[in-house]
Amino acid sequence: MMTYDVRNVSFCYAEKNVLDDVSLVLSPGKFYGIVGPNGCGKTTLLDLLTRHKEPVRGRIALNGKELSRFPKKSLSRQTALVPQNFYINFPYTAAEIVMMGRYPHMPRFAAPSESDHRIVRDVMEKADVAQFARRFVTELSGGERQRVVFARALAQDTPVLLLDEASSNLDIHHALRLLGLAAEGVNKRQKTVIAVLQDINLAALYCDHLIFMKQGRIVNQGETEAVLTPETIRAVFNVTGKVSFDPFSNRKQVVFRKDGPQEAPGKKDAPAISTDHDRV
Repeated sequence: MMTYDVRNVSFCYAEKNVLDDVSLVLSPGKFYGIVGPNGCGKTTLLDLLTRHKEPVRGRIALNGKELSRFPKKSLSRQTALVPQNFYINFPYTAAEIVMMGRYPHMPRFAAPSESDHRIVRDVMEKADVAQFARRFVTELSGGERQRVVFARALAQDTPVLLLDEASSNLDIHHALRLLGLAAEGVNKRQKTVIAVLQDINLAALYCDHLIFMKQGRIVNQGETEAVLTPETIRAVFNVTGKVSFDPFSNRKQVVFRKDGPQEAPGKKDAPAISTDHDRV
């Protein structure tokens, strides 16, 4: 199983510092959630973990080996990414897109084996995209395409799965279904899932460990039950949240109230500015 060791990592675009001295240890058999405001460095951190970007300072190791020393194909057998955005103009079928997840495991110039085809069929059924197998991915809706890309990452069958807002285009049924498949890999096969999530209640529902980020730094991290508090919500998002155990989901969940300007003298019910759930 694969362990990430992130030590004092920083990254910047031109003069803008995006990540500042970030250190993490991400162990196998856990579902990690990365949460924080827009632009705080969450996606950049995933790009560094997949080596799509290189740190300006610091080091990242995977199972004790510097990430920069992994050949590209070797790393793609260890980590799979569901990106935030997936654009493709060429009319591949959905089945062909999912089969791309098997390429890191194939010998050079080899055709997919029967085992590869079986894995792809199984994953497409589980991700509820089997009905799109022969359809061109360019014809699918955003949510349908997202499910196909998620299935591709599952077909890659790696010890580490990285999700960059992978449920953002999905209806709640498919969001729960696909995050449930990711969690199944953690619980049954000791895989590592590292997910950037905007929905803090979905994060609380699935993640064992939460990492709160703000302005390129880690503000708080730890077991979900310990770090998901009103104080952390306020510090990271600048909103008021009530955190309580929900017996229906068997997890902590957060509800929000509207925060408005300070009350004017003599007025007890000043109008409030809406802070809705989707902005967290």
